[in-house]
Amino acid sequence: MLLNALFPTRDIGTDPAKIRDWAQAAEGLGYHCIEVADHVFGAAPRGDWKPTYSEHDPFHETFTTMAFIAAVTKTIKLCSGVLILPQRQTGLVAKQAAQVDVLSGGRLRLGVGVGWNHVEYEALGTEWKTRGARQSEQIEVMRRLWTEDFVTFEGKFHKMVDVNILPAPVQRPIPIWFGGSSEAVIKRAARIGDGWMPILAPDAAGEAKLALLREHLKGFGRDPATFGLEGWLRMDTPDESLWAKAVQGWKRFGAQMVMLYPMYRMSKLDDQIETLQRFKDVAAG
Repeated sequence: MLLNALFPTRDIGTDPAKIRDWAQAAEGLGYHCIEVADHVFGAAPRGDWKPTYSEHDPFHETFTTMAFIAAVTKTIKLCSGVLILPQRQTGLVAKQAAQVDVLSGGRLRLGVGVGWNHVEYEALGTEWKTRGARQSEQIEVMRRLWTEDFVTFEGKFHKMVDVNILPAPVQRPIPIWFGGSSEAVIKRAARIGDGWMPILAPDAAGEAKLALLREHLKGFGRDPATFGLEGWLRMDTPDESLWAKAVQGWKRFGAQMVMLYPMYRMSKLDDQIETLQRFKDVAAG
């Protein structure tokens, strides 16, 4: 089973040397991929709405961070984990992703989601209620931009006439994996995704979600054996027994990769790197 490392965006700070050291440590420990989270804005609570991440949580910009990591590493893969695609301009995302893929020598996987933060959508001037439909069309447009010399497209959300992106990405197209676990997202992932990367416990509820995914894959005539699956282990404490239980659960589910997603804070770089080592040891046990 492959291990992925969540970039500690809230705790790494702003020293480029520490970002470099952490990324090189992950690569040196044999991690498969570094995943960089996405939020453009922080927001304060409003009435009954309380954000998962607030105005106090720093988030490094996803594409520029991946480009920096590409420059200070050699082989480790890069992934957005996950990019809130519908709140961004499609052509700009396609361009940024292509550039990171070029700079990394074809190491990018684009993880996408629809998000939970309607305040962020509003602040970016995008529509919250149509985000699912917009995401589907965005993926069609991006794949065409990555693979065709010129693109003409007219849909509900996009109109393009003879446009292109150069330099083209190394991977044509760049793999697109879906985050999220709603029934609509699962169906969308099965229909047009290359893989699924949900935050789910490998329990009975998670197994039911996975069964739904495989049912949809079959319905769309797709081979589950060629569809990627990554388990995100969202943990509130550094309890290695809980890590081990979750890793074993995702192994039973047939996941090709897992990623520890700490919700607790680690302010020191040494602790962040030590956690990479500890999780590797636990996963190997």
